[in-house]
Amino acid sequence: MNLILYIHGKGGFAAESEHYKSLFPNCKVLGLDYKTFTPWETGKEIHDAVCKLKKTYDKIILIANSIGEDLSWDYLRYVREHPLSWNVPTKILYGSNDNLTSYETMSSFAKKHNARLTVMENGEHWFHTEEQMKFLDEWLTEIQLPIE
Repeated sequence: MNLILYIHGKGGFAAESEHYKSLFPNCKVLGLDYKTFTPWETGKEIHDAVCKLKKTYDKIILIANSIGEDLSWDYLRYVREHPLSWNVPTKILYGSNDNLTSYETMSSFAKKHNARLTVMENGEHWFHTEEQMKFLDEWLTEIQLPIE
């Protein structure tokens, strides 16, 4: 069986994963209720959870939101000391009115890591309005996640 693992954003809840169940009727959908808040702790927590879940599921697809970490000297030092190694197929949905991450930053990341970037005009950093959620649902349906 395949798993859709939902990683909520900062201030969110694992129960938000319920939204995705109707979009993926042939998959198990779980929300990860992580307990940490720094990139080094949360990254390890997510990694450990995925390693454990790999023992049960044939394929795991992550649907994740920005964790919304606050910038700090410790955060910057961590990022500089731990260069990103990104080698998984990635599709990104970005809101043109994102007030936390610039289009230039997102576009650069997508190009550098061969990720497919879709921009919702007038979308925000946090997709939450009826229109944004409809766009998200249609996008998830159209991008053909490798769940077969």
